[in-house]
Amino acid sequence: MIKLLVATLTLLTTVPVTKPAPDIDAVGTWNELAVDAVRLNRSTDADAARLYAMVNVAVFDAVNGITRQRTPALIPATGPRHADQQAAAVSAAHAVLTGLDPARAGDYDTQLAADLRQLGKGKEAGAAWGATVGGQVVAARAADGSTPVESQPAGTGPGVFRAAWSGVQYRTVTPFAVKNPAAYVPGPPPALTSTAYATAFAEVATLGDAAQPAPDLLATYQFWSLPAGTGQPPGEWLRIALEVASERHLPLPEEARLTALLTMALADVTVATVSTKYTYRHWRPTTAIREADTDGNPATTADPAWTARAGSVGGTPEYVSGHSSYSGAGAAVLALFFHRDRISFTHATDTAPGGVPRTYASFSDAAGEAGMSRIYGGQHFPFSNEAGLELGRTVGAAVVATSLRFCPAPSDGSPS
Repeated sequence: MIKLLVATLTLLTTVPVTKPAPDIDAVGTWNELAVDAVRLNRSTDADAARLYAMVNVAVFDAVNGITRQRTPALIPATGPRHADQQAAAVSAAHAVLTGLDPARAGDYDTQLAADLRQLGKGKEAGAAWGATVGGQVVAARAADGSTPVESQPAGTGPGVFRAAWSGVQYRTVTPFAVKNPAAYVPGPPPALTSTAYATAFAEVATLGDAAQPAPDLLATYQFWSLPAGTGQPPGEWLRIALEVASERHLPLPEEARLTALLTMALADVTVATVSTKYTYRHWRPTTAIREADTDGNPATTADPAWTARAGSVGGTPEYVSGHSSYSGAGAAVLALFFHRDRISFTHATDTAPGGVPRTYASFSDAAGEAGMSRIYGGQHFPFSNEAGLELGRTVGAAVVATSLRFCPAPSDGSPS
């Protein structure tokens, strides 16, 4: 018995124990860095959505190039099978962020070095492969139409948005996943002389009026306001996805697939949203209410002193609500990925009053509140919220249905 015990102890001290792979939260950490870049650069919502998509497409294609389980997002090449997936993911994200945000390259270098130090076998191959994929994503999107910046001049007359606005080049930006974003542009807003317009006019004139004290409506507007200097609406849906994924301990390939699907949908809904705004150039509620005596509708009444609860008119044409289209897309992708909408989560946005989080029973509940917040702020008509949510849901569903599909592993002697 003693000899057996000694032999067992000897075996335990001489045979190496395999350690589990360290968890460096490759997707979460690097997406938070992406959100920080958007905050610090005061990026527009369109530029933010593009950056998030490029980071997550690179991460997905780097990991998927090793696992070879699904169709690629953008880069079809395959990497070495022995490469470390986490090393590939962080190196791909690093390549994109240093390419798009060179001012903070030092910070990204530091984070990459810290991540790679924690990894073991296969990290050199993974890092090299990930850097290659990230560089290819940056190169592939360099001429996607997101630059140079273009503007639409100010308009005149009833129903027309009055100010010039920039960023209209995004109406023709190359999509990430859907074939033709223009196909998702909805029909026009209700005619100024219609009953539907008068009904929507009355709703926003009441709910969005700064002269009417409504602390709850103001707080909801502020919670979802997300102007420049925040992660922007696409960033909040990305953060929600990361939080829900973390609670469910998704493996790296699945978390990378989730964030790639989500951010591709958010980027592609940008294209359809900007195209819609550019096409219809609809006036904001502030202008519409102050100048209602010019709309030809006997059911609307002008109020020259009316001010939106948000305190501003709004910087882009009104139809459709971009916050709503982003929220519709975000909620749709999350519900389809997790196979159910009713997943409760708690979240605090960048503009949550006092930093206090809110709890939602479902993704669609959060999207619905985000859309209504634009009416509470006096920024949008109800029909623009409804059309935006539907636009987002449709694009989100199309991206999930057609992208990153499961495929059998190849048996063609590709690199291993």
